[in-house]
Amino acid sequence: MATTGSAGDQLCINTIRALSIDMVQRANSGHPGLPLGAAPMAYLLWKNHLQHNPENPRWFDRDRFVMSPGHGSALLYSLLHLFGYELPMDELLRFRQWGSRTPGHPESGLTAGVEATTGPLGQGTANAVGMAMAERILAHRFNRPGHEVVNHRTYALVSDGDLMEGICYEAVSLAGHLRLGKLTFLYDSNGVTLDGPASMHWSENVAGRFEACGWQVLRVEDGDRDLDAIDGALEQARLETVRPTLIEVKTTIGYGSPKKAGSSESHGSPLGVDEVRATKQALGLDPELEFHVPAEVAAALGQRREAGCAREREWVRTHAAWAEVHPELAKQFEQSLSQDLPEGLEDCLPAFPPGEQVATRKASGKALNALARELPWLIGGDADLSCSTNTALTGEDAFDGTTGAGRNIHFGIREHAMAAIAAGFCYHGGVRPYVATFFVFSDYMRPALRLAALAHLPVIAVFTHDSVAVGEDGPTHQPVEHLMSLRAMPNLHVVRPADATEAGAAWLYALRRTRGPTALVLSRQGLPVLNESGPLERGAYILEEAGCGRPELILIATGSEVSLALAARTTLEADGVATRVVSMPCFEAFEEQSEEYRREVLPPAVRARVSVEAGATLGWERYIGDQGRSVGLDRFGASAPGDENLEQLGFHPEAVVRAAREVLSAAAAATRASER
Repeated sequence: MATTGSAGDQLCINTIRALSIDMVQRANSGHPGLPLGAAPMAYLLWKNHLQHNPENPRWFDRDRFVMSPGHGSALLYSLLHLFGYELPMDELLRFRQWGSRTPGHPESGLTAGVEATTGPLGQGTANAVGMAMAERILAHRFNRPGHEVVNHRTYALVSDGDLMEGICYEAVSLAGHLRLGKLTFLYDSNGVTLDGPASMHWSENVAGRFEACGWQVLRVEDGDRDLDAIDGALEQARLETVRPTLIEVKTTIGYGSPKKAGSSESHGSPLGVDEVRATKQALGLDPELEFHVPAEVAAALGQRREAGCAREREWVRTHAAWAEVHPELAKQFEQSLSQDLPEGLEDCLPAFPPGEQVATRKASGKALNALARELPWLIGGDADLSCSTNTALTGEDAFDGTTGAGRNIHFGIREHAMAAIAAGFCYHGGVRPYVATFFVFSDYMRPALRLAALAHLPVIAVFTHDSVAVGEDGPTHQPVEHLMSLRAMPNLHVVRPADATEAGAAWLYALRRTRGPTALVLSRQGLPVLNESGPLERGAYILEEAGCGRPELILIATGSEVSLALAARTTLEADGVATRVVSMPCFEAFEEQSEEYRREVLPPAVRARVSVEAGATLGWERYIGDQGRSVGLDRFGASAPGDENLEQLGFHPEAVVRAAREVLSAAAAATRASER
């Protein structure tokens, strides 16, 4: 028979509910339905199962909890406040307001105890998979018999909407395949979405889907009242060591609301002042009190704070005993957590003879392998493309989710989940992830890359096959608009190296960036190794100066088109045109330089400029101005050998020279007109 638990438990749960609907009502914005329905399972998880310490939210061996349906953020903020995290009542009063630590959807790094930035549905499910994988990796590296310094679980609260998103299926499939036994999803199964009953558009057997993917599936029929069943299911999930677990908890959205319980009306709008009062009364609370925490609730959850401190103290003792027996491992553990780069790392990069033809994807692979030998916490994989992206680590095994061994992660053809799982690695800490696929498929990764940029996560994305030079595969596989579209994303740095040397420097640049993701965009075809290269970390630099030292024309190029610009410069200089060539591998890094440096590379007085890049021209006006020209591509590609594609689409020295002469002619005409 369903049990309501102790009176104390019910009061705690109803206090969570009341705080949540008060936040939404005060803001006159938000989602009250999920907190009202999911409060029992969330409370029991946090009280009885989640190993955490509110006094130290960053304790390394804590369990991780991801609130994947971020629209239910009021529930998370209520939990954080009541369990003693640094989230005072004043912040609950400022829910969804400018400058508060209680934004509409949770943001990692802003609010203590928020493990992941969520909101776009499905993302949190894959983040949680990444956290569980990171735990396995570090447990394998550092645990020894009798000493377990890495031993925690990952939990995610997920919703109907989460499970409908394609990214969730990708992540669930991989988690089951990897047998991530320390991963648990609490599924708030209320059958209601924003527009109405989920049955309007969803009739699949969710339990069957998870079972087919290799998960243990448990079910709680009455998630509103049967606290013993919820608690028992969480314990059963903990005892399962091989399969990840889905606990489907049947709940009522908007539980307690006399008029809106079970209805989509409670999903995304405040209940209304009168309905908030009626809901509190139905829950046995004083309807006149707002943002009220009963003394007995504060006292009970204060005891849980003490338990968290005690757990961390025990872990500190375990860590100290382990470090005494394994001092070298302890040193490596600290290095994995800090991820400080050793001095002289650039010395391990491979060198390439000038003039040799080397695809930047191949040079990148050599640089990656050289760096990975020095950085054991660097780990990654690809979307079933390692033989093309050159991102496999030589001599390393495939990642085993059960043991945590192996550094090559086979994500399968799951680009979206791959990027979000990598974000989960960063949220977890202790590992630095890279992921790889063809550049055109960055479209599949974009939502996860955006959240990584928003959350300042240092994911490294390797994108190969970067232009129409892909060749016979045709326009479906030839990126055109992707460079500029990714450059438009705040806090994502896009690096397109000109040759093998710049490719190695690009890896160093990406590793040194710790406050945001970096995309390395690499060629399929061989590119000549240049005689020299400059400071890639500055985003742009003078590669070849005008013969007289005073340029009248500047050619600005990226990637494979830098050698094209150099060839055009030879012709222009022979014709008496003083031409500077600027390699600009990273717009974003260049914009971070001082104004003095930027004016030195691109002097405002030299207005005759030509950009050269095998991609969309939108955005180049920032650097070429209203008198410049772009040699670019504002159409899709074609299916033909790569060299022929480039020739037919205008990527040859003559086209650059022609554009340069047009710019110079227009500038001369403008000068004559001004003199008249």
